[in-house]
Amino acid sequence: MYAIMGITGQVGSATARHLLDNGQQVRAILRDKRKAATWVARGAEVAIADWSDAEALATAFENVDGVFVMLPANFAPGPDFAEPRALIGTLTTALRRAQPPKVVALSSIGAQQPRDLGLITQLHLLEQALDALPLPRAHVRAAWFMENLRWDVTLAQHEGHLVSCLQPLDRAIPMVATDDIGRTIASTLIETWFGRRVIEVEGPRRYSPRDMAQALAAVLEHDVETIAVPREQWAARFVDEGMPADRTAPRIAMLDGFNSGWIRFEGGTTEHVSGRIPLGYVADELVSACLDVLESAA
Repeated sequence: MYAIMGITGQVGSATARHLLDNGQQVRAILRDKRKAATWVARGAEVAIADWSDAEALATAFENVDGVFVMLPANFAPGPDFAEPRALIGTLTTALRRAQPPKVVALSSIGAQQPRDLGLITQLHLLEQALDALPLPRAHVRAAWFMENLRWDVTLAQHEGHLVSCLQPLDRAIPMVATDDIGRTIASTLIETWFGRRVIEVEGPRRYSPRDMAQALAAVLEHDVETIAVPREQWAARFVDEGMPADRTAPRIAMLDGFNSGWIRFEGGTTEHVSGRIPLGYVADELVSACLDVLESAA
């Protein structure tokens, strides 16, 4: 039995699917019982626990063979990352109480760096907190999510543009499909080990913003031009997208880290996994999903 946080999201759901497909039992940790039906239908056990409730989480983590933990996405954290720090405190309290045999955590490329990580600081803090626990733990450091391309589908489809803050436009960085992350986490959960592991996971090759545009162009069957967004325009652009004006700095710092090469895989003694899914496959899935939504709305 494996307890899975974030099971309604991309990585958590992929992890649970791979475990179930492999004949393992899953305990789906949900905050909303109305979302339980899909997982009950697949034979999963359900535990209702808010991520801010240490007692409920501890109960969900008990009597299992392993736990997958993660932080909810927060693209506009408050000063000093107060919200993720509070969630990390709750999570580690629950793990200390439950004492599961092992913990696998979703982390990020670059999380080993002590500074200048922007949004990835949250996962650096998570790794530090989990490393203070007397439990076997594995940090799965994922590359840039290929599924981030979903935010570019509409503009590429209707205007033939892909605008990018990742620069230079021809510089390839590690990217990975969330299904490959879930497969890696699921296989790690069923293994036995002691101490600390770091597993870095990326796709079968690296991709640039121009590659992203070409992947969309191939699916949409028309040209997609790649346009670099000047750095001085980033903050205003993020505010236009709905981000509070006083909370754009972490996102900008993260992008600076990718563009400078500061945010990179650690290498050395870390484990490294190359996934199976290419960017073109993910682009096709995202465009199909977007078209399905449009047809349903019509």
